[in-house]
Amino acid sequence: MDSERDPPHPAIDELDLSKVYDALSDPTRRRILGMLDAQGELNCSSFLVLGSKTSMSYHLARLRESGLTRTRVEGTQRIMALRRADVEKRFPGLLPAVLQAIRLEEEKPVAASKPVPAKAGPRRGAGKAVR
Repeated sequence: MDSERDPPHPAIDELDLSKVYDALSDPTRRRILGMLDAQGELNCSSFLVLGSKTSMSYHLARLRESGLTRTRVEGTQRIMALRRADVEKRFPGLLPAVLQAIRLEEEKPVAASKPVPAKAGPRRGAGKAVR
């Protein structure tokens, strides 16, 4: 760690593929990785367009704990970056493939959802005996 205030990160040999896959399973976390890939380093508030501060804190921590990102403290800001070299060293080819898939996922047009027809339920009084 560069600073005593920087949060802990797993060492390269501690990166676990299951934790990486778990971190990648969430679409919000994939969007965060896509933003970091496109923009480089970003402060944590840059991700608030994706959700609430509480939600983003959770997602950013999951990415850091999986070893996909590094966070450093600079003054009052937390700056995030991809751990490209570390992930490449531990899992060669994984991050470039994942980032390519994220770019394709973001380019895919959102399919128009078809309206769901209302279910025809039982009529009022149906099944009751008539006197």
